[in-house]
Amino acid sequence: MSEVRPVLTVTADGDIRIVTLNRPDRLNCVCEDLHRRLSEVWRELADDTEARAVVLTGAGRAFSAGGDLEHLRRHHTDPELRERSIRLDRTIQTELIRFPLPVVAAVNGPAVGLGCSLALGCDLVLMAEDAYLADPHVSVGLVAGDGGVTLWPLLTSLLRVKEYLLTGDRIPATTAVELGLANRVVAGDRLMDEALALARRLAAQPAEALRATKAALAAVVEQVSRGGMEAALLAERATMTSPDHVRIVEELASRSARRGADRAAGSPADEEA
Repeated sequence: MSEVRPVLTVTADGDIRIVTLNRPDRLNCVCEDLHRRLSEVWRELADDTEARAVVLTGAGRAFSAGGDLEHLRRHHTDPELRERSIRLDRTIQTELIRFPLPVVAAVNGPAVGLGCSLALGCDLVLMAEDAYLADPHVSVGLVAGDGGVTLWPLLTSLLRVKEYLLTGDRIPATTAVELGLANRVVAGDRLMDEALALARRLAAQPAEALRATKAALAAVVEQVSRGGMEAALLAERATMTSPDHVRIVEELASRSARRGADRAAGSPADEEA
């Protein structure tokens, strides 16, 4: 069922397009509708003849806290959804790699799972001081198929990739910069201003040279990552019904339900993600 509020918005600031993940009450967790829109928006923006650069961010206090639990649960019993999700993941990764315009990520809060992959798939990554990256696929019984295997080895050392992908540990903003997973840390109240300023600077570059350079870099990324991407996607599909994954997601769903009941009763509760 589609949500009344758009799960993803595109707004214009001159020749800059601002793409906003728009489920703030759910920390921009990826539901089926948002997953689909993320697979479509890059082609739409590539066809926008007035656009020169893009800023990608999240509404509210998160960039994206990863997969929506109810959406993950549906994968356990719906083989068509599993196949569709893998196709969408493949499309999102490929379209973002091939996207001709520069994309600046304004990581305003937690960027987890697919949210982390979206941020790291951008050309430049700015992070708020209290933001963090994390890819907990393995920790929830899944293979890191939606970008961790594809992108991380191109950005930092394989030893650090293994440490953070295999443990799912959070990477604070300052550590992300040290590892080469982000360009710089920005005060939260300055993040969008800085991201827009950087996008405008890129938009002012000679368009043909910029696009051709991006295309050449995309060819390198695709050549290096193609085998790993496919292997990870197929392996992720297989683990979507694994006993470990089913058990962990059910435990997380139960914990989330208890937090919701505590909030409804006016009791203190831990925040999600």
